[in-house]
Amino acid sequence: MRLDKFLTQAAELTRSEAKQKIKKGSVTVNGEVVKKAEMKVSSEDAICLDGEVVTYEKYRYIMLHKPAGVVSATEDAQCQTVLDLITEGRKGLFPVGRLDKDTEGLLLLTNDGALAHNLLSPRKHVDKTYFAILDGEVGEKEQELFLQGLDIGDEKKTLPAKLEITDKANEVFITVQEGRFHQVKRMAEAVGRKVEYLKRISMGPLVLDKELKKGEYRPLFEEELAKLKESTASK
Repeated sequence: MRLDKFLTQAAELTRSEAKQKIKKGSVTVNGEVVKKAEMKVSSEDAICLDGEVVTYEKYRYIMLHKPAGVVSATEDAQCQTVLDLITEGRKGLFPVGRLDKDTEGLLLLTNDGALAHNLLSPRKHVDKTYFAILDGEVGEKEQELFLQGLDIGDEKKTLPAKLEITDKANEVFITVQEGRFHQVKRMAEAVGRKVEYLKRISMGPLVLDKELKKGEYRPLFEEELAKLKESTASK
């Protein structure tokens, strides 16, 4: 890979900015100042920009605790997006699936299209669990309806879903394997209830880090990523 291209990807510089940095002598490769943008480099080379080591990661995986009021998009002319919350290393990232604007919780951001496709594919049956506060109580009847799949106005009923009731009969955990538009809210409406609060807790084996406050994020741990890939590879 050319040195200037490496810097555009690893340091998020424009191609012209990268060339300027190289020309000014701000870049070293294996301890030597390099002023040729076309120089070939690899991941084994020690590359520094302004004295700081620059590392290249082909794929990035970010766990975000999405707050309400932010849209799950890469750009929006009117609303703050989830990418606006990422202060660095955001180039090429996109959200895996969508959470409604008023929904909080776990959102995975990545530039790995293959993994995103697998996580969102209905064929992979990846569980997505939400905590919801409803406007009224639910019981065994509603649990059975969820297990049977619900008619929410689409061509087909939803796949069987799990409704777990907590100590408070209006506070529940809902697990689905699809990602239809407003699905959880529409499923609640199908049994005569309205969602007043919604938060995604997990996606497959990936569970929202309780230490992350709303709007905070962190890279996935290696173990988390391995489990996430494994959960879709065998299906």
